[in-house]
Amino acid sequence: MDDFDDLLAANREYADSFTLSGFDGVAHAGVAIVTCMDSRIDPLRMVGLAPGDAKIFRNPGGRVTPQALEALVLGVHLLNVERILVVPHTRCAMASSTEAELHARVGASAGQDASWQPFHVVLDQAAALAEDVAKVRSHPLIPDTVKVGGFLYDVDSGLLDRQL
Repeated sequence: MDDFDDLLAANREYADSFTLSGFDGVAHAGVAIVTCMDSRIDPLRMVGLAPGDAKIFRNPGGRVTPQALEALVLGVHLLNVERILVVPHTRCAMASSTEAELHARVGASAGQDASWQPFHVVLDQAAALAEDVAKVRSHPLIPDTVKVGGFLYDVDSGLLDRQL
């Protein structure tokens, strides 16, 4: 048995009722979401959207990185994005661990020194969210007509709390 057989079987079932064939790839609801890679977050369903409605960019901590900004600029100019949500979440490992703690944990798991790998922990989640929203709002290739909001997602209640 292959390490991926269960996932490939599930994919065949998914493909049996696949409805996005021929889809144009734009964000039909005009939304982009930058959020964390945390598996407790279902970015589309948490705001009542479905596949094809939004562009999603995920990374540890849900930060607006240079790569996220690149995706947002492309989304705004080529993929129908008119509203951007920046959404970190409660109980995030990136906001509740130090860089040293993550280096130690990853190093122990890997059986080797991991101190060279940056993890970009979030020391102050509210300040980081404000910084990230400001990055998007002030980007020269994201026009003022694009609405940008900062939200905190509660992984225990499923609720979004508008912060900015």
